[in-house]
Amino acid sequence: MNDTDLMSGSDARREGDVERVTSALGDAGEKSGQRQAGDRRRDRRGAAGTVLLVVLVAGQFMAVLDASIVNVAAPVMRSDLHASGAGLQWIIAGYTIAYAMLLITGSRLGAIFGYGRAYLGGLALFTLASLACGLAGSTGELVVFRCLQGAGAALLVPQVLTLIQRRFEGRRRTAAMGLYQTAIAGGAVVGQILGGVLVSADLFGTGWRPVFLVNVPLGLLLLVVGWRALGGDGPDPGARPGWGRLDVPGVLVLAPAMLALVVPLVMGHEQGWPVWGWVMLAAGIAGMGVFALVERAVAARGGSPLVPGAVLRSPGLMSGGIALLIAVGSYNGFLFTLALHLQSGLGDSPLRAGLTYVPCAIGFAVSGLWWGRLPERIRAHVGYLGFALVSVSYVGMAASVHGGREGGVALAVGLAAMGLGQGAVIGPLMASALGRVRAEHAGDASGVLVTLMQVGAVLGVATYGTTFLSATGVGAHASAHAAVVTFVALAAVNVCAAVWAWRVVVGQRAGRVA
Repeated sequence: MNDTDLMSGSDARREGDVERVTSALGDAGEKSGQRQAGDRRRDRRGAAGTVLLVVLVAGQFMAVLDASIVNVAAPVMRSDLHASGAGLQWIIAGYTIAYAMLLITGSRLGAIFGYGRAYLGGLALFTLASLACGLAGSTGELVVFRCLQGAGAALLVPQVLTLIQRRFEGRRRTAAMGLYQTAIAGGAVVGQILGGVLVSADLFGTGWRPVFLVNVPLGLLLLVVGWRALGGDGPDPGARPGWGRLDVPGVLVLAPAMLALVVPLVMGHEQGWPVWGWVMLAAGIAGMGVFALVERAVAARGGSPLVPGAVLRSPGLMSGGIALLIAVGSYNGFLFTLALHLQSGLGDSPLRAGLTYVPCAIGFAVSGLWWGRLPERIRAHVGYLGFALVSVSYVGMAASVHGGREGGVALAVGLAAMGLGQGAVIGPLMASALGRVRAEHAGDASGVLVTLMQVGAVLGVATYGTTFLSATGVGAHASAHAAVVTFVALAAVNVCAAVWAWRVVVGQRAGRVA
């Protein structure tokens, strides 16, 4: 072996080393590039998810807002449109009646045509109806357009919860649920505040009309942004498309049954609970029994029932739904009765009455956004502890207004505590109710849950509103007495709800899911 051979071997080894190093560097660079590309994709998905969540929550917020914003504008509407008492009631209640009646049908339409498309369709109808409400020239026109608004909300709202369930997982889903519940509670409070501001401002001499027209620019913006985020969302893969999946017999029975249940609850206390209201309630209850039989028959012949039995048997759905019905009912009943006391009893302006609720909204937002960050072992107990806190806050607020007092700091503290408790109740209960629902049943389960919550809201206003109006009289002292009676009743119901929620938690831990 000569020097040339030694040098050749050395060169070869060096070339091999260079190739190995180059290859390793190339692999490392390729992996680094893949990681960077993966990071960019995750960032894009995260940004897209944030945009989607904002669109969904904003739509939910608008739907809830419009259930309460009109209350403040009612006196101005009556004067401007020369509306009768009954006409004014229908302007206010038409939205709620159509909304509650069509929620489950709206949920099924989402499963048939795609949840994103149904959301956008409902949002478009809601926005167009809001414009028509703002331009209405008579009581009759306004009632019709309010019902169309409710129909749009019934198509929009069920898709929000379903899309959150399907598009978000883990901590992101928990955070999304927190924002969702904050929109539910915040919309009811902000509606009264914003309604007072807009009516008091009397923009360009338009009086009450901005309470509807304010939805139009926001709705158009959400449609543009939402189309990019949801426009391609179609029916579930493998699902049978088209109207054939709509349970027509179920719709034809459920819609009038819900109508018969909701109309007397919404109108009854204003009408003095007439005989026709009780007849309608009985017919509605009977109609729900007929609906159960129709759904069983549809399932037996291989159809797609509007509310599949498998959905109702989902672990925790009905127990959580009943607890939510109680929670939402007491919350809406409280908002209604306190507004009556502040405006009718104490003589507050609509704006001042609306601003009184600000501590409640803040408390709700704080607990609604933070409960998901609690450790899992603690989170299971948040629901019944929240009910207990709400009960204590109602007792404290009853003491603060006793004797005709305005409440002052004590009322504000009670409102903040009530908001904290309600926020700690609704989010965990919704997560528990939907947490074990199968993916293919997400839409129907969301429809059932949202319907129970809406019925709870109507039932709460009717029940606690009647309690307040039955106990009240003329003057601040009489109104305060009625408020105390109502708040104590609310506290008692929430104690029962706390016991119910505690038993559910104990049953789940023992393996006996309700």
